[in-house]
Amino acid sequence: MRSRRTTLAVPGSNPRFIEKAQGLPADEVMLDLEDAVAPGAKEKARANVVAALKEGDWTGKVRVVRVNDLETHWAYRDVIEVVEGAGAALDCVMLPKVSDPSHVRWLDRLLTQIERAMGYEVGRIGIEAQIEDARGMVAVEAIAASSPRLESLVLGPGDLMASINMKTLVVGEQPPGYTEGDAYHYILMRILMAARAHDLQAIDGPYFNVRDVEAFTRVARRSAALGFDGKWVLHPSQIEAGNAVFSPSQEDYDRAELILDAYDHSTRVEGRGAARLGDEMIDEASRKMALVVAAKGRAAGLKRTSVFEPPSA
Repeated sequence: MRSRRTTLAVPGSNPRFIEKAQGLPADEVMLDLEDAVAPGAKEKARANVVAALKEGDWTGKVRVVRVNDLETHWAYRDVIEVVEGAGAALDCVMLPKVSDPSHVRWLDRLLTQIERAMGYEVGRIGIEAQIEDARGMVAVEAIAASSPRLESLVLGPGDLMASINMKTLVVGEQPPGYTEGDAYHYILMRILMAARAHDLQAIDGPYFNVRDVEAFTRVARRSAALGFDGKWVLHPSQIEAGNAVFSPSQEDYDRAELILDAYDHSTRVEGRGAARLGDEMIDEASRKMALVVAAKGRAAGLKRTSVFEPPSA
């Protein structure tokens, strides 16, 4: 899977921001044609995005364009113009406000038609589906199964909070009066379970107070602890914190690699189904857990600082 610890949202109508994003350490850059672009600037933003994808240096980044939702008259032109104009430089299309699996299937078919017409590899361009209302939450499992192009499910917290009449005006914070736990736990877990059941990534949505990095970090840790793969960032100041939160610590990464080595040695060399690493017994479940941490560490660019030493006979 692609690394998506941080997804930087960049307005397609702002060439200066687009240029700056190319040099920032976000794993993914999402060039936005939807909410961040005023209605009168939509067509110009498409041209900006196509030019930036073709001419910019996006080395090491996942390149994504968020189109307008398919209930608008902009959606089909967004997809056609961007993919025909810069499909070879595009990794994924993000579809917002997905409330039914038919929305994803519509995008899948349109992408296939464009790929065939343009001579692109069919199926290479992925889809990210943004869940932003109660209908989408209820249908999230069917949405997750709707297309082999799907790579991630993305929480859109602001629209979702509005759709369920949550009593708050601060996106991502606990609503006033809710003191019994986490008001977002069910939402996060439902998206996470649907994503994992279909081998997709789960991405948390943005935290709007871009100057409060401490609060952003606190909220990011919540979804990271559950198992989310990353979070949207709206400002460069949030990128470093987000990358750190969604990466394993050096200690955990080293431990995961040692577990994998120890289990491999035990099963392949010694013919045992379990192994011992220090005072800890490890088995197939341990291996699976270690694979997750090791994969995230490798994607984050961590390097091992420990070496496995087989036990002496």
